[in-house]
Parts: sequence; C-alpha cells; structure tokens
Amino acid sequence: MGSEGFYQEFEVFSKRSDTAPMQYQFSLLAPNEEMALVMAQENFMRREPVADIWVVKRSNIRKMTREEKESLYRLDNKDYRNTKGYGYLKKKWRHYEQGMLDEKEIMSWGGKRNHDQHD
Repeated sequence: MGSEGFYQEFEVFSKRSDTAPMQYQFSLLAPNEEMALVMAQENFMRREPVADIWVVKRSNIRKMTREEKESLYRLDNKDYRNTKGYGYLKKKWRHYEQGMLDEKEIMSWGGKRNHDQHD
C-alpha cells in the first residue's frame, strides 16, 4: 500500500474564543480524522491558544465549478452593494439640512407677525 492511499488531505479551521469566527488555518496529511485532529491540536499547542478546532477531509468540501465561478461576475456594476458607493450622501444630506428651517426660526416668524399686528 503506497502513501497516496494511506494519507488523506485535511483542512484545519480554528477559532480563538467561543465568540470568535471560525478561520481557515492550514492543510495537513493524516491517515484518518482522529489523527488529523491530534496533529492539529499539537500544532496549536505550540503556537497560540485556541477555543475550537475543526478538521475537514478535503474531499468532503464542495468547491464551485468553473461555470459557477463565472456566474459570480455576471453583474457589471456592484457599487450599489458597497457602502463606499454612498459616500456622496453625507454631502447631499448636509446641503439638505442647510436648506431646512428649524423650529425656533419658524416660531419667531409667528411672534413677529403677532407683534406687528398689535401695533
């Protein structure tokens, strides 16, 4: 039995705390999931604290096909999805606010009219 059939490729994910997101870390070769987890734990014990580790057999990961990847680029303009595309709104809002009348100013008009009518 050659080493190709004995070892499997695993992808290792971890998170630093219970509330942290899961992040991809590295790939490793191991004979099975249990050994892959032990090897991943050994790696993290030397490097950094970790709250959880996932090992996933690479063959169990479903990747996008070339055709599926091409479908990601069908929309020509996605600026409307990015907040930077709305940068002009702050300037527009400031201009709008400058044209608005505040309550004090409006009330002062009523007072002047009443005062003028009584004279």
